[in-house]
Amino acid sequence: MKQKLLQITAPSAAAVVGVDACPGQQLQKGQPLMTLESMKMQTVVVAPADMQVELIAVAAGDTVQAEQLLCKARALESETEMQVEATIASSQSSASMLQALQQQLAYSSDALRSDAVARRHAKGYRTARENLDNLCDKDSFVEYGQLAVAAQRGRKEAETLKIETAADGVITGLATINASQFGEQAAQVAVIVNDYTVLAGTQGYFHHRKIDRILDQAERASLPVVMYTEGGGGRPGDTDVKTQIGGLDVPSFASWAGLSGRVPLIAVNNGYCFAGNAALFGCADIRIATQTSWIGMAGPAMIEGGGLGKFAPTDIGPIEVQANNGVVDLVAENEAHATQLAQHCLSYFQGDLLSWDCADQAQLGALMPDDRRYVYDIRALIKQLVDCDSFVELSRLYGSGVVTGFVRIEGRAMGLLANDCKVLGGAVDAEAADKAARFIRLCNSFSIPVLSLCDTPGFMVGPASEEQASVRRMANLFIAGAQTTVPIVAIFLRKGYGLGAMAMAGGSFHRPVYTAAWPSGEFGGMGLEGAVRLGFKKELEAEIDQQAREALFNKLVEEMYQLGKATEAAAHLEIDAVIDPATTRAVISRALAGSLAN
Repeated sequence: MKQKLLQITAPSAAAVVGVDACPGQQLQKGQPLMTLESMKMQTVVVAPADMQVELIAVAAGDTVQAEQLLCKARALESETEMQVEATIASSQSSASMLQALQQQLAYSSDALRSDAVARRHAKGYRTARENLDNLCDKDSFVEYGQLAVAAQRGRKEAETLKIETAADGVITGLATINASQFGEQAAQVAVIVNDYTVLAGTQGYFHHRKIDRILDQAERASLPVVMYTEGGGGRPGDTDVKTQIGGLDVPSFASWAGLSGRVPLIAVNNGYCFAGNAALFGCADIRIATQTSWIGMAGPAMIEGGGLGKFAPTDIGPIEVQANNGVVDLVAENEAHATQLAQHCLSYFQGDLLSWDCADQAQLGALMPDDRRYVYDIRALIKQLVDCDSFVELSRLYGSGVVTGFVRIEGRAMGLLANDCKVLGGAVDAEAADKAARFIRLCNSFSIPVLSLCDTPGFMVGPASEEQASVRRMANLFIAGAQTTVPIVAIFLRKGYGLGAMAMAGGSFHRPVYTAAWPSGEFGGMGLEGAVRLGFKKELEAEIDQQAREALFNKLVEEMYQLGKATEAAAHLEIDAVIDPATTRAVISRALAGSLAN
């Protein structure tokens, strides 16, 4: 059988680097024939079929042009003559390089870090990548800087660094969260997860560079950021960095803080969070921490080094302290719960829902006691009013006279303020004013309308209140209301007295787009009882008989109540309407629809 003649030509202009075959040699398909180099890139030319070399037309060092003859050979199976362009090796090295890449990426996975994972699980904690997988929509995470290791090449072997300092202790990237509810575009998020299993989550040179890079991406695309903050602060052991003294020329903190009010920032913590990590946690708009969290602006070593005593990590900023002082907005049972809360809180910044459900509104009014002196459960009332399972309360233990949180009404995301009459009778103290002002600013920054459910005798007064800087802090609530541009709807459930009531309504009763009251509403410059004692002091003191004095007091209170009833306030146009409690949801929705029409 006649053998096919093969004429192998150059695929492009190149230099011949080396020749691997000679005339008479038999080559199997895929065996190297020669190596060409063009633009500093080398190409291995291989046998296109099983063949015997007859002629090598070039030598090492030659320059060839496209389609120039390189080799003549006889195919061992065919009958016809043909010319073929050089076959380029499907490089076996490509497969090996890909395998090497996968191996290197695997160093940062949980699978190759079994000891670190086991220690984490032994404490009842999850790994950074377990939290990441639970947080993000499936297969949506695009990682940045996975191959980074600590800047310690001068003191540790490469393999050691890959295993012990995987990703330099922080996972960064882009993902979607809640895409099934809000769509791909609205669900785009930047994610930062500090990894405590790597050098105790400390912040090193490349660690900071990774954070800086992803924050820059978040700023460019106006993306929300979710950050898991567990870690021990700055790292002193990055010996490769030779151009720093104190290592304080770091943009991370300013970049993160600079995003506040521009994109939603949500911080999640479990375990120890000290120094720089705590600074990042504190800058977030919403701060979530587990029951097993300790958060402080310095860890034990820094405190002891400053001559301030020796403390265990668990002595510093335990959750019961940080929840009561307002550092932590939401306390979670564990990392899984904290992640769920992060997803839920993020949803209020992502948009409105088309599907919703609510409780029977006909039962709403029954939650208000007939006797105006009796307390009631404001949270039960809120849950009855808003969409089912939509109420998320922030900072419950701090400034507890005012409830703050997110809700939905007919699917629309809203911020909520409400007075809790079980705390100081609903009076707004300095802490509650601070909390409410911060929350109003948060809602205003991200165009979330505000619903205020008012029932307050006013601001808390007295010498003890002034010791808390009440003048400054309560005035801050007026400033926040005055600077707000989002719609406010105010519903007076019962008491609306004094400056505190005005502040709860954004600073003035006509500041909201709609101000209404339930029939139980009552209004005045100050609480009725206090107004009677002050305004009718002489008359009351003139009654010598105790029973007669009490009867006169109750009569005067009733007369003032009648003058300040909600219907009278509406008749004098101090409020816009008095409504049936069962229609509250509809009133809120219509008021917002009108205000947001343009």
